[in-house]
Amino acid sequence: MLPGPKLDRIDLKILAKLQQEGRITNVELADAVGLSPSPCLTRVKRLEKAGYITGYGAHVNLNKLGEFLTVFTEVTLSEHRRGDFSRFESRIVKIDEIVECHLVSGGYDYLLKFVARGVSHYQSIIEGMLESDYGIEKYFSYVVIKSPFIKHHFPIQNLFGQTHA
Repeated sequence: MLPGPKLDRIDLKILAKLQQEGRITNVELADAVGLSPSPCLTRVKRLEKAGYITGYGAHVNLNKLGEFLTVFTEVTLSEHRRGDFSRFESRIVKIDEIVECHLVSGGYDYLLKFVARGVSHYQSIIEGMLESDYGIEKYFSYVVIKSPFIKHHFPIQNLFGQTHA
């Protein structure tokens, strides 16, 4: 993605506030970042148009819906040509239960995050991937026992505040 317009500290405050409270009104947002409503709305629209804001949504508490299993899986591919990586990624993006995919450095190629109804559901997904020849040489699974916290926001001002101030 091409870089968008240069962001200042107010833009970063807007992004930080919106990712924590996506349903905040423009008047409340303007007050929180020290602007009047009209310039605040102009900035939000500019941030949306430039691709800094890619959407708004609800955080769903899966625990309220029932039991489920989270599994982190290390995947090593059999071959390491560019096409092998592209083919793997284009296939796994179609598996709804894979909610994160990270190409990593180190002893394996990808770190995947699965959510499944249980161990047998997860195992059937993995077996399907192996049988369909996704190019997996080996995999290791790590079942999550407990998630003490999951943050749904990034520390935007800590990461980018100094370079954009």
